[in-house]
Amino acid sequence: MDKQWFVLRVASNREEQVRDTLLRKVQIEQLDALVGRIVVPTEKIKRVRGGQQRIYERKLYPGYVFVEMALTDDGSIQDQCWYIIKETSGVGDFIGTETKPTPMSETDVVKMLHQAEKPADSPSVQMEFKKGDQIKVKGGSFEGFEGSVDEIDSEKGTVRVIVTIFGRATPLDIEYWQVEKV
Repeated sequence: MDKQWFVLRVASNREEQVRDTLLRKVQIEQLDALVGRIVVPTEKIKRVRGGQQRIYERKLYPGYVFVEMALTDDGSIQDQCWYIIKETSGVGDFIGTETKPTPMSETDVVKMLHQAEKPADSPSVQMEFKKGDQIKVKGGSFEGFEGSVDEIDSEKGTVRVIVTIFGRATPLDIEYWQVEKV
């Protein structure tokens, strides 16, 4: 059976709870052949505040759960799956028309799965500034210097800052936690 992905609207901040409940119901009702994966895509974010580094998970699509399901011959969702999902606490409805949910396009599915299956070992760095912002260096050899953000490298967690030293514009590569917005 060929399965397709559907987007399910759920109560905000209850995505994991809905996913876990659906997985349990699918197992109890033995609908593994009809319902595939149930996904809540998240990403790991590294944030530094007050010199303390903290990693937390952020939902990429708050309020939505992605469900992979097999369809009937006429292109609708199996009745058993429909009732199990709709009767789950916290579930709103499917994205699409009321009577017939719309499956996700292949490009959207690939994008969503790629984001959901990113390696967790390298969390991205969340920075609160962008190119052109005025900043002040708050740590390291150039502490106290002011300049503007020229480039941001979120993979390495560094920021290229243009500061004026002895009347000349000089680029500095500084770790993001050593600068603050002015």
